[in-house]
Order: sequence, then C-alpha cells, then structure tokens
Amino acid sequence: MNRRHAIFTTLAAASLIGLSLALPAAAQTTARATKAEAEAMVAKAVAYIKANGPDKAYAEFTNSAAFKDRELYVIVYDLTGKNLAHGANAKLVGKDLIGLKDPDGKLLNKMLVDLAKDKGKGWSDEFKFRNPTTDSLQRRIVYVERLGETFVGCGVFLD
Repeated sequence: MNRRHAIFTTLAAASLIGLSLALPAAAQTTARATKAEAEAMVAKAVAYIKANGPDKAYAEFTNSAAFKDRELYVIVYDLTGKNLAHGANAKLVGKDLIGLKDPDGKLLNKMLVDLAKDKGKGWSDEFKFRNPTTDSLQRRIVYVERLGETFVGCGVFLD
C-alpha cells in the first residue's frame, strides 16, 4: 500500500505541475478580448463619465488600471479629433489626431469621429494599429458611443 500510495502521490504531483505549466499558455490563447467586452467597457466608461464628470473620468481612463483589461482600454475624443483620454498612451491626451493614419493610409480618427457623428454608436471598419500588449501591428476595430460633443471608444484586435 505504501508503495502504491507513493506512486499515486508522485503521479498526482507530476500531473499538477504539468497542468500548471500548461495553463498559462492556454490562458494566453483564450485571453483575447471580445467585441462584447469592448462594448461593456464603453458602457462602463459612459456611466462613469455621467456619474463623476468628464475631468475625473478622463484622468481615470488615462491613468488608472480600472478601465484597462488586456488589450482593452478606453479612448475619448471630441468631435474634431482631439484626444481627451487614452488608456494606452497618456502622451496623446490633448493632441489633435484627426489626421492620424494607419500604415495603409486610412484616417483612423476621422473614421471614428464620422461614425460617432453619423450613427451615434457602432463598430468601425478595420484598420492597422499597434497592440500595446504585444507591441505588434495588428488589425483592429473600435466600438464608439457618442456622448454629447465627444465619443468614448474601446477596440479589439482581430489577429
């Protein structure tokens, strides 16, 4: 019995070690953000702006981890293309980015501004953008919701 118990204990320990090594890899492949999560992040951000005011909210979106989840982060722009909050790059706050283009020449922020103005909310066409979690150029789409003379957005990477 003791030998059998020792073998079982050794096998169980080896299985747990193997499982613990496999879990991070599996988590990385399933940890990609979804469109539903991006839409929920925008809804949470809009509610936060309404409850706390834009100044506090924009600082929170830009500087806090509360509105960041993997590659999901909140952006806020006015309808002229000026960045008001950016969860992945605080250096962009306050800059007029209406002319920002992706490597294929797509006017990213103009597309988002036009979507907010014309439809009020919805998903953008895809464009190429740097993923802050992988530091690689990837295809991306952004969900935006207009709020007064601004819009709140959050995107997902497609590849």
